[in-house]
Amino acid sequence: MAEQIGEGTHEFEPHHAAIGDRLNWLRAGVLGANDGLISTAGIVIGVAAATGESSAILTAGIAGLTAGAVSMALGEYVSVSTQRDTEVALIAKEKAELKEMPDDEFAELEQIYRQKGLSPTTARLVAEELTAKDPLQAHLDAELGIDEENLTSPVAAALSSAVSFSVGASIPILASLIEAQRILAIVVAVLLGLALTGYVSARLGDADVRRATARVVIGGLIAMAVTYAVGKLLGTTGIA
Repeated sequence: MAEQIGEGTHEFEPHHAAIGDRLNWLRAGVLGANDGLISTAGIVIGVAAATGESSAILTAGIAGLTAGAVSMALGEYVSVSTQRDTEVALIAKEKAELKEMPDDEFAELEQIYRQKGLSPTTARLVAEELTAKDPLQAHLDAELGIDEENLTSPVAAALSSAVSFSVGASIPILASLIEAQRILAIVVAVLLGLALTGYVSARLGDADVRRATARVVIGGLIAMAVTYAVGKLLGTTGIA
């Protein structure tokens, strides 16, 4: 509803939902990049600790990027496809209920707005106006929080996850090309990347920036330290 309905109620802006969707996509992209940074850095550092061969390190990094991006894309595709299938089924169910028992559905919509704090008179007015405009969308929005015209695309979600993971993963791979002080270069590059993703995710979620940044940086350090120790152990024992 773009207009203000009744005194004491708030003005709702329809573009708020779209902004929220974009923020969710951006947040998911930041998390994907964060995953790419940490997982690929672990692989690259582990191999670098076991062997100094640049070709082996680069091959392992690219393999990790490829496997991770494909895994992220497939996981996101399956997850979003399941969500979309559920939403489509709920939409079909709502359409059938509106056709078979419109009076009961109207009473349900009116009750929803009464439970949200509107007076009986205002709740009925809101239900009448929304039903007159688009009864299906009125129920989908109030009951389920679904927009029939804006269902999430599984393909778009998969591509977004793959790209964000690849962007994050490319940072430790590029840093590994520096032969002088290679491991130090990887650690510094990854920590800078993690600090950036931590900062952005904190700002998107209105969280404490220092705490969020410290959390991902410390987590990244632990992951790299563990994989370095494993790589060093394997390289020393000759297993690698």
